Amino acid sequence: MDVTQTVPGPELVRRAAELVPLLQKHASWSEENRRLHDEVVEAMADAGLFRMRVPRRYGGYESDTRTLCEVAAHLARGDGSAAWTASVWWIPGWMVGMFPDEVQDEVFATPDVRVCGTLSPTGSAEPRPGGVLLNGQWGFISGALHSQWQEIIAMGAAPDGTPMPVMMLVPMTELEVVDDWYTAGMRGSGSVTTVARDVFVPAERVLPLPAILQGQYASERNADSPMYRAPLLGVAAASSVGTVLGLARAAREAFLERLPGRKITYTSYDSQAEAPVTHLQVAEATLKTDQAEFHAHRVTTLVDEKGRSGEPWTLEERVRSRADVGAVCQLGRAAVDVLALASGGSSIYSSVPIQRIARDVQTVNLHALMTPQTNYELYGRVLCGLEPNSFYI
Repeated sequence: MDVTQTVPGPELVRRAAELVPLLQKHASWSEENRRLHDEVVEAMADAGLFRMRVPRRYGGYESDTRTLCEVAAHLARGDGSAAWTASVWWIPGWMVGMFPDEVQDEVFATPDVRVCGTLSPTGSAEPRPGGVLLNGQWGFISGALHSQWQEIIAMGAAPDGTPMPVMMLVPMTELEVVDDWYTAGMRGSGSVTTVARDVFVPAERVLPLPAILQGQYASERNADSPMYRAPLLGVAAASSVGTVLGLARAAREAFLERLPGRKITYTSYDSQAEAPVTHLQVAEATLKTDQAEFHAHRVTTLVDEKGRSGEPWTLEERVRSRADVGAVCQLGRAAVDVLALASGGSSIYSSVPIQRIARDVQTVNLHALMTPQTNYELYGRVLCGLEPNSFYI
């Protein structure tokens, strides 16, 4: 069914900004219950945020990644877990468009469908007539508790029998969920572990991962869409940076909200706002956030402009997209750290948002595809004339 509708990026950004009070209201509940509040998920669906990376023929908006960045940044002002989970749903949801068109028809038949996923091949896919038999388990599956499908990577076999990672789509009803998400940060994302035990996956829902990483997708109807003229890791990078940017902005908002009337204990400052050290701290954090914004906008601009032009990506651009993510994470965390340390001993109470913001941004910095030093090493390695030492570019 072809559905031609769209919602402009500025309207989606406005809707996301309007959700901030609701996200703030439920952030503590989501942390305590280690999953997003149902009202939060429903509100994001009503705002159209789950259709942003869905092809237009299924009622999606095919939003560009700059819009994703700004939407996620607003969501993170309310709750980092909500923003992170939305970005995770955007990436595997976009990946559905790599599969044959009949598979997309099946997945996108569910309104506001949510697809969780991972790039870790921690399972096996043994060939069977008409498909593969899937076994394994996958951790850190953000949003699994509110998803209908999971994108899964497992080790399968190439036509010649040699080991080869494959990507597949599996309904959540065919997977087991292990409630093991007891963490220091991003607790509301509900990033539980999922398990497959002898799950049969039909061949049309299985794709070779090497082909995907090289931009060789199986969809015919998405071939000319600018949204699909980009490598997977570049899209993942551009889809993820908004959360960190929003957490840095949230830290400043939370700090300034508590500033009036606060004194600096054991000093003569009856108002923290009058102390020069406070001026230095707020300026430093703000400038670091501005720098993070530069890197976030550079990677989203690269993805969107290359998608519109159809121009191939260079190797340097591919690894730089990961370096930009690392820079956003490092600078965003630094901005939050400055303000968290400036917030005083009373900020350690769970009722004060900045302690949650600090834990959330630390957690994102630990993600294997976002951690700054690993991404910088990859970028510098290529700049020095060496081959990349990762397939995830």
